Amino acid sequence: MKTATTAPLRRAPTPWLFIVPALLYMLLFFGYPLVRNVVMSFQDYTFSTYFTGEAPFNGLENWRAVFADDLFGASLWHTLVFTLGSLAGQFGIGMALAVFFSRRFPLSGIMRSLLLLPWLIPMVVAGTVWRRVLDQETGVLNESLQALHLTSSAVPWLSSPDHALLSVVLVNIWIGIPFNMVILYGGLQEIPAELREAAVLDGAGPLRGFFSVTLPMLRPVVTVVLVLGFMSTVKILDLILALTNGGPAHSTETLGTLTYQLSFLQLDFGQGAVVGNVLIVISMVFAVIYLRANRGGVAR
Repeated sequence: MKTATTAPLRRAPTPWLFIVPALLYMLLFFGYPLVRNVVMSFQDYTFSTYFTGEAPFNGLENWRAVFADDLFGASLWHTLVFTLGSLAGQFGIGMALAVFFSRRFPLSGIMRSLLLLPWLIPMVVAGTVWRRVLDQETGVLNESLQALHLTSSAVPWLSSPDHALLSVVLVNIWIGIPFNMVILYGGLQEIPAELREAAVLDGAGPLRGFFSVTLPMLRPVVTVVLVLGFMSTVKILDLILALTNGGPAHSTETLGTLTYQLSFLQLDFGQGAVVGNVLIVISMVFAVIYLRANRGGVAR
C-alpha cells in the first residue's frame, strides 16, 4: 500500500526535468531580450550609454518621435506591400509547381532539385547577384529585354522609386518559391488518390477537383506555409540592404530596415527599440489570428 502511493509521487517530477530546460532557454533567449527591448524603448539609450552606463527614462518621447516621423508610416506601408506581395507570389507559384510535379514524369526529381537552389543560396549573395542582374546600365535583364525589342530603353529596376519596391518583391518571390513548393508538394503526396478519383467519377473537372478536394485537404499544410512565410518575410533585412539599402528616396524602407537605420547608423537605440516592438506586435497579432482561425477550423 505504501509503495503504491509513493511511486507516483516519485515519478511526478520527471516530466518537469524535460520541460525546465526548454523554459529556461525560452526565458533566457526570448523572454529577457523581449523585456529588455520594451524597457529600452522608454529610455534615452544612445551610443554614449555603453560608456557611461546611463540611460535615463524619457517616458513616451521615443514613441512620439517615431510615430511623428513620416518615414515610419511609409515604412509600415512598404512592409505591408512587401509582405503580402511576397506571400501571394511565393504561395501561388509554389502551389502551381507543387501540383505540376505531383504528376510523375522523366527527370522530375532532377528538376525539383534544381528549383531548390534559390532557397539554398545565402540571402546576401542572392541580393548581390540580383543587384547586378537588375542594374540599369549593365544588367543582363535590361540587355535581354532590349535585345528582344521588348523595351526601347533601360528600365531603372532598382534606381527608380516607382520600380524599386516591385523589384525587391519579385526577387523575394524568387527566393521563397522553393520553400513553398517543397512543403506543398509533400502535402499533396499525403492526399489519398481515392479522393481524387472519386471526384473525377462525380464529374468534377481539374479546377473543381482542386478547390473542392485538394485545397481543403491541404489546409493544415497551407496554414504552416503561410505562417512561416509571414514570420520570415515581415522582418527581412539583409535582402533589402543588399539590393537597395532602403532606397532610392526611402521607397524600399521597411520596418526591418528602419530599425537597422535607427539603431546601427543613427545609434538611437531607444527609437530603434520602438520600431522593433511594433514588429513584435504585428507578429503577435498575426499569430493570434492564425490560432483563432485554426481553432475554428478544428471545431468545425
